[in-house]
Amino acid sequence: MRVSASAVLAGLLMSAMAVTANAYELSVTVTLDGSTEPVANAVVSVDSGRQGTPVSAEIYQKDRAFHPHVLVVPVGSSVDFPNRDNTQHHVYSFSPAKTFNIELYADRPAAPIVFDKPGIVELGCNIHDHMQGFVVVTDTAATGQTDASGQVTLSIESQDTEGSPEKVTLEIWHPRLPDNTRPVTREIEAGDKSAIVTLNLEPEPAAEGSLDRLQQRFREL
Repeated sequence: MRVSASAVLAGLLMSAMAVTANAYELSVTVTLDGSTEPVANAVVSVDSGRQGTPVSAEIYQKDRAFHPHVLVVPVGSSVDFPNRDNTQHHVYSFSPAKTFNIELYADRPAAPIVFDKPGIVELGCNIHDHMQGFVVVTDTAATGQTDASGQVTLSIESQDTEGSPEKVTLEIWHPRLPDNTRPVTREIEAGDKSAIVTLNLEPEPAAEGSLDRLQQRFREL
């Protein structure tokens, strides 16, 4: 059974919370640099020394877009890429964390892709150049994604800060970072119960234009 993106994140957070009595909750708010505008869908993590349990998930294509646009999964997870459009897709990635190529297909590929290394995996479609998606493969259970208000809660343990007892290092990633191939880092005081992080982001990409005449003719057949 495949699970949704929200269920994957819930599982990561639950496994991060149920470990030691020394754990405390850290509330992180991510805002846009120079304003109080919240940043949704930012991926925030702390190295906990524990990995989340691999899952089976999916990113489907519909209306020539990837859904969800960003999927967060633990290392070792398998992701299926079903096609729910009435046109073929050719999904690929050249990212170092996972290089793969699913040539022209409709419906569902023959097998899911296993993401066995941590990192940011950018997705594209060789047929529809505007299509872009991301798989964030995490090797720490203390990982979450900000909601519409820019907030996420992580469970931090004493073992999370063994190498640096006075500081906790947050890793924050968003698809509109100037360099979205890696997260940015921010340090906070160990034991802090809340933190506000600001990000400098690129503008929202322009929406896809209308279908060209040839595509429209095929759509109307």
